[in-house]
Amino acid sequence: MEREMQKQQQEESSYTVEQLVTFNPYNPDILPDLENYVNEQVSSQTYSLDANLCLLRHYQFEPDRMSIQIVSHILIKALMAMPAPDFSLCLFLIPEKVQMEEPFKTLIVLSHYLETGRFCQFWDEVAKSRRLLEAVPGFEQAIQAYAGHVLSLTYQKVPRAVLAEAINIEGPSLDKFIEHQAVNSGWALGKGQLIVIPKNEFNHPELKKSGGDIVPLEHIARIFPILG
Repeated sequence: MEREMQKQQQEESSYTVEQLVTFNPYNPDILPDLENYVNEQVSSQTYSLDANLCLLRHYQFEPDRMSIQIVSHILIKALMAMPAPDFSLCLFLIPEKVQMEEPFKTLIVLSHYLETGRFCQFWDEVAKSRRLLEAVPGFEQAIQAYAGHVLSLTYQKVPRAVLAEAINIEGPSLDKFIEHQAVNSGWALGKGQLIVIPKNEFNHPELKKSGGDIVPLEHIARIFPILG
């Protein structure tokens, strides 16, 4: 019996974390592997929602083993995945009383600002939480990409000042961002201080009347704070 258990442990140790999550997700022995994998995601700037959700489920059954740092990193990585709903999926697995504690309260506020397009308030809050967020490389760049995505759904022409406020950069760094978007998303410089964004089903004024082309209410809620 003991030999069989040792053999099973040896076999499991040869699996990748992704394979463990797929084939043996409820084994409590994989919890350290899942935690190490979160740290690996942070250092290598990779991401695995399935592995992170698996770890959060393990914490539900073993709350005494929950690492605040690991969970905060999971939530930060989930924010970086917006507009995907990963943050809400992760938050659902975290006890409510834990959510009321720092740093989770701050991360929830940041999520709310992003979901409602309140980028100015978001960056103000980020400035107060540098130490927390700088622990996860690539955070600001991911949010800047998300803000650009939201603006592209809102405008055909966006003032340079509005873009600068939404992504919290200006000067040469802003020029580089616009150049990147020009190459990858078809943005172009217009007259004056306007950036021209390609038309799409959301920013085009001639919306079709078919039900499949109705702008979701969630998208409209995001647009209003930006225009205000």
